[in-house]
Amino acid sequence: MFSTLKKLTLAAVFAVSMMPFAAPVRAAQPGAPAPEFTGIEKWLNSEPLDLPALRGKVVLVDFWTYTCINCIRTLPYVKSWHEKYKDQGLVVVGVHTPEFAFERSTQNVQNAIKRFGITYPVAQDNKYATWDAYRNIYWPAFYLIDKQGKVIHTHFGEGRYKETEAMIQQALAQPPAG
Repeated sequence: MFSTLKKLTLAAVFAVSMMPFAAPVRAAQPGAPAPEFTGIEKWLNSEPLDLPALRGKVVLVDFWTYTCINCIRTLPYVKSWHEKYKDQGLVVVGVHTPEFAFERSTQNVQNAIKRFGITYPVAQDNKYATWDAYRNIYWPAFYLIDKQGKVIHTHFGEGRYKETEAMIQQALAQPPAG
């Protein structure tokens, strides 16, 4: 019995190891049209937003959750970009997608927004609908969208803040959407 089970287990491991490696496919690859905000339970700091209405603006979509230490460490940069570039046409949208059940509470998210001093729009994505539309798999994750509504830059995790800010500046310098 044991040797049969062992052979089956080894066969399964071998079969999996022979599968071709494929990176996760994300819908929001650079050059692709940005997916719409969808299934948002509540908008905080803003009326509901949609990408067609934001055409002509540069949009930074930041997937985050308020207890993620990596997300917390990115907030000073995101808040700074919002303050620095909002009058030049940058719209920052925080898409709060909970990792834990208690992060689904609107009151908890509102408390976190206040505690962190976030003034830009935050979409509460409790059903992971926008997360899934972007085929996102990380916290934090940045998707930079140009004035024509296309994803032009992605970054996952912490770091590369100068690179992201340079991409924001380049996108803002582009001519208006045509």
